Amino acid sequence: MAVSNYMSGIFGNSPVKPMQLHMDKVHDCVSLLVPFFEAVIAEDWKKVEKCQQKISVLETEADVLKKELRLNLPKGLFMQVSRRDLLEILTIQDSVANKAKDVAGIILGRKMILPKKIATDFLKFAQRCVDASEQAKATINELDELVETGFRGTEVKLVQKMIKKLDKIEADTDKIQRKIRSKLFETETEMPPLEAMFLYKVIESTGDVADQAQRVGSRLQLLLAR
Repeated sequence: MAVSNYMSGIFGNSPVKPMQLHMDKVHDCVSLLVPFFEAVIAEDWKKVEKCQQKISVLETEADVLKKELRLNLPKGLFMQVSRRDLLEILTIQDSVANKAKDVAGIILGRKMILPKKIATDFLKFAQRCVDASEQAKATINELDELVETGFRGTEVKLVQKMIKKLDKIEADTDKIQRKIRSKLFETETEMPPLEAMFLYKVIESTGDVADQAQRVGSRLQLLLAR
């Protein structure tokens, strides 16, 4: 079935469902960061390349869903969530997958090796970033329930708790990131300057995955406040 026909069929029920499907695809993409970094640490470049290719394919599929959603989203929605709100959340969701793709591309392109001193912490860092994406996905999956209840009642309290958990996960990634940077600073003089520079960029971009996932929750929180 063509994507456009598929999306049109979904819109017959609710414009929220395609948002959730897009976030599902985004999380599928991000979840590969853990096996990707495991392969990088093991210097298994065949597996690294395989993971990078899967990440790239899933990011492209998410991008297709994003474009189809934009084209099919009705201009007049008779619901509590405006078209503009949905499009803004969609853009943030898409940036989560984009960051994962960027990180994988940089590492594979340069065949970067993570120093052993930060390897264990980096795996924890990657896993926590994936956790942020998963929590963002769980939060977006409540959007249809919020719409049905008119953004009132116990459902609002549930989503608020989920967003609070997402904030906590993102804060965890910040702590781990600072720890990794500190350890890298102690040994960066032993590395070629260009490699150190790109490694700092990889650390920052990996953290951006969690940052953007948290923004999904923050944007949804604005809807709850209205």
